[in-house]
Amino acid sequence: MNQSSPLARREFLKRMAALSTLGSAAPLALNLAGIGAASAQVANDYRAIVCLFMFGGNDHFNMLMPYDLAAHTDYAAARGGLQSAGGLAYTRDALTATRFSPLTAQANGSEFAFCPSMAALHGLYQDKHLAVLGNIGPLVTPTNRDQYRAASVPLPPKLFSHNDQQSVWQAYASEGVKQGWGGRMGDLLASQNSSSVFTAISAAGNAVFLTGNSIRQYQISTRGATKVSALGTRPFGIPSSAGPAAIDALQQIITDSGNTSTSLLELDHADVVKRSIGAAEIVTTALDGVPTTSAGIALPAEIAGSGLAQQLQVVARLIAARGSTGTRRQVFFVSIGGFDTHDNQITTLQDDASAGRIGLHGTVARAIDYFYKATASLGVQNNVTLFTASDFGRTLTSNGDGSDHGWGAHHVVVGGAVKGGDIYGTMPLTRLHTTTAANPQDSGSGRLIPTTPIDQLAATLGAWFGVSAGDYPLIAPNLGNFSPSLGFMG
Repeated sequence: MNQSSPLARREFLKRMAALSTLGSAAPLALNLAGIGAASAQVANDYRAIVCLFMFGGNDHFNMLMPYDLAAHTDYAAARGGLQSAGGLAYTRDALTATRFSPLTAQANGSEFAFCPSMAALHGLYQDKHLAVLGNIGPLVTPTNRDQYRAASVPLPPKLFSHNDQQSVWQAYASEGVKQGWGGRMGDLLASQNSSSVFTAISAAGNAVFLTGNSIRQYQISTRGATKVSALGTRPFGIPSSAGPAAIDALQQIITDSGNTSTSLLELDHADVVKRSIGAAEIVTTALDGVPTTSAGIALPAEIAGSGLAQQLQVVARLIAARGSTGTRRQVFFVSIGGFDTHDNQITTLQDDASAGRIGLHGTVARAIDYFYKATASLGVQNNVTLFTASDFGRTLTSNGDGSDHGWGAHHVVVGGAVKGGDIYGTMPLTRLHTTTAANPQDSGSGRLIPTTPIDQLAATLGAWFGVSAGDYPLIAPNLGNFSPSLGFMG
């Protein structure tokens, strides 16, 4: 169990108090450099968390479905019928190959199935490398249909809004919030790394999930370091043959004006440029040692053109190069878009073998399967945990050719340390609420109210990552209203 250091904690609080008195005058360089005492944890091994975000709102009802006859009948009716009849529902026959019974017996002995396009996830589940999180989403306190409709309990802000719910999933607040729970974990563990720069890394552009109090995310492309200039393969177009002296000289020229300036803005800009050049060189050199053609790292031909798979590949390469970057704790962010399926949902999500098309669900499943196998080939599968997230789930009801914005959704957690082959949280009824057949989690139109909060996911991952129990409120602010762990990590 990782323990907090009282001395480090006092130093962290002292420095935070000092910065707060400066307000907007606090130099940006202080934030970029980070606060060394921010981490009050002790860690001797390597661990990484990867957030895979599906932008648009993934339709989890066509990702993971009930298989037992009674529940499947309710599911098909709510989804407007079977696909062959113009509805959204899969037939039971189509789900037979990907059916499963959780290790923990469900109510009425319920069985479930992944959609056929996600057969790769079914394989990981059967091998106990993947766990399902049932009906998870933003919650302030346990909530049911009656409480929601009466507004008798506090609710997450701006439900059903894309931008806001993307932010709530990543940071517990609507769009405009500055810090995410991945970045806050980075704050707490950054001192375990030789440089805080590589603690939080996004391969998918800016993500509030990765921004902490002192930690600032480092953004990379699928090809590696983001260059300050695109004139060549090295930072500023300097060839590798030029050596570090050329880079140092150019860095001095570019930042020289800041060395003698009395302007805080110029000094901070100079610090940013220095860090960008230095970080890019470190990352480029590190990734040169792990080529994309490396055994276990090379992408299978089927997904070689997938942007998501390419993002996960560069993450795997950075993990392999952790010795070169001096990191023991890292949080990563990757993403894929296109999940706002108000129409054309079946074509968008599902594979079509006859047309040689891989849908979004197939793309996600194959990329996750590749990434787990890549970590296994590196011997770090027990040190890396990936989880999926999305704006929200979608409605159980069909709008004719798709589904609309929902709330709770099913997600997965993958890794060697995951207690796989099971479902964590409470699986909901897959039927619409009626006066004769109540569904206490149906807020209307099959928008399921979550039964598992994001806070429990964050705290469970945080404990594995090395966050001390006393610091849970920093990464899971609503945890006091729920049990502290979902129990899916070994």
